[in-house]
Amino acid sequence: MQQIERITAVADRYDAIVFDQFGVLHNGSTPYPFAVQAITNLQQLACKMAELSNSGTSGAQTLERIASMGFPASAFGAVMTSGEALRLDVAQGKLRHLRRLFAITAAPGDAAAWAGDLPLSFTDDVAQADAVLLMGLPDADGHPAERAVLETARAAGKLLICSNPDRKAPRADGRLVESPGALAHEYADAGGDVHFYGKPHRPVFDALWARLGDMDPKRILMVGDSPEHDITGAQTVGWDTLFINGGIHAGAAPDTLFAPDALPTYTMTT
Repeated sequence: MQQIERITAVADRYDAIVFDQFGVLHNGSTPYPFAVQAITNLQQLACKMAELSNSGTSGAQTLERIASMGFPASAFGAVMTSGEALRLDVAQGKLRHLRRLFAITAAPGDAAAWAGDLPLSFTDDVAQADAVLLMGLPDADGHPAERAVLETARAAGKLLICSNPDRKAPRADGRLVESPGALAHEYADAGGDVHFYGKPHRPVFDALWARLGDMDPKRILMVGDSPEHDITGAQTVGWDTLFINGGIHAGAAPDTLFAPDALPTYTMTT
């Protein structure tokens, strides 16, 4: 595990650098200091960059979001989100038994924007749904309404599709807010059937890898702030890793977050 001060110090060792979004590039509303400049510098060095995010939204929605914060959209040659991976499976007919969903989202309209022209419909009645799609949560305390819906769904034996496995996410004021993965794991622990899309599960890494092209895994660097999702997931597919000590584990000593045999390749403090 090597401590570095700038990502440009190791950029030439890789054919592609893959960035997490929340906790690495921004805090949910504004970029982290120097993050935009770092991406711009890497672009000027002709580094191939990609985005891999546990976001229930599509890749296009995610790229639009980071571009609105000042990041150069042209810098990211490939964007893959957990929501995009789910979209691919639906579009390829892998989930043809799911046609009517009950969606839990961060904001009204998110589910429709994500679905686009997919052969899906949405219902406000859990009993009429083939499955529940948990793609986002509003910033709120406890989420009692969402938990009540999920309890009803679990009692009815409904499949829960979680397209954001993160358990928490950073916000601009330094808070950590509850994310969909926390509720999905509760659902599973209570005996419910959950299908996760996103990091650390291998399919989302493979989906991005396919878009990057035929690359040696040791020539791909994953940059993330979550030991559970970013670092462990990337290690599973053989990528090198850079742990950013400035997101959900800001200030924690890296050697307290990782097992001795699972240390990231590099660490950096933002």
